[in-house]
Amino acid sequence: MTNAWERRVPAAGVVIPAHDEAAVIERNLRLLLSGVEPGVLEVVVVANGCSDDTAEVARSVGGVRVVEIEEPSKARALMVGNAALNLFPRVQVDADCAIAGPDVLRIVESLARPGIQAAGPARRVELSRSSRLVRAYYRVWERLPHVRQGLFGRGVIALSEEGQARVDGLPPMMSDDLGVSEAFSPEERVVVDSAVVVVRAPRTFGDLIRRRIRVATGNTQADREGVRPPGAGTSIMMLVRLGLADPKLAPDLLVFLGTTVVARSMSRRRVRAGDYSTWLRDESSRTA
Repeated sequence: MTNAWERRVPAAGVVIPAHDEAAVIERNLRLLLSGVEPGVLEVVVVANGCSDDTAEVARSVGGVRVVEIEEPSKARALMVGNAALNLFPRVQVDADCAIAGPDVLRIVESLARPGIQAAGPARRVELSRSSRLVRAYYRVWERLPHVRQGLFGRGVIALSEEGQARVDGLPPMMSDDLGVSEAFSPEERVVVDSAVVVVRAPRTFGDLIRRRIRVATGNTQADREGVRPPGAGTSIMMLVRLGLADPKLAPDLLVFLGTTVVARSMSRRRVRAGDYSTWLRDESSRTA
């Protein structure tokens, strides 16, 4: 197995699980490969269970290898993609997130720091096409301490070889990025502020609810698997402190709290049924 640091170049293997992402994957792949020398990033796209032409669109981008599997499973796609790669560090990139090649390299470089096993970029949530309620929700969400410090919800996570081995031992989870983030102590993971990923928010409140139902279901699964430490989620006292620090945030806090209550309530039926595989996807953020 080739190690990037032995090559004396900032290089990494990149795995991109993609399920019906034809509308956005070409744009995001070209951005990923921009600004870096050919071959520095070994990119594998795993088109999983696609009903559109995701694989064909991805193949049209030079410097990308495409693997197709029939099963629509992100966990399986990551497994297949990692098996197809030869290079460490390893970077997992969600197909609907936008990050440039130089930013990926900045994340990878941070793994050279002593003790750091996992890293992610700063997150910029794109809200320009989102409704007022969606924007209100994210104004609170982005201020939450665990959201600011964790590696989840960024769509990009870089792992050292040791870090990848640790992640490979995790149970399959709906909120896979949460599982990865919590697999490392705060001293072992880092958010690289000089690297930025663009995460597109839902456009409508209904789409936001769909996304948050999925997150709530995944959080419950993570709690039951013992992946999250006690008290890792959002508490009422946390929201109260945000409101006291910035009273103008009060209307947004009401939107956030209402959204959370609805999403958790609607996720309970899935949890009771043990349904941790139905992926409620927000399609509105995937328009070209």
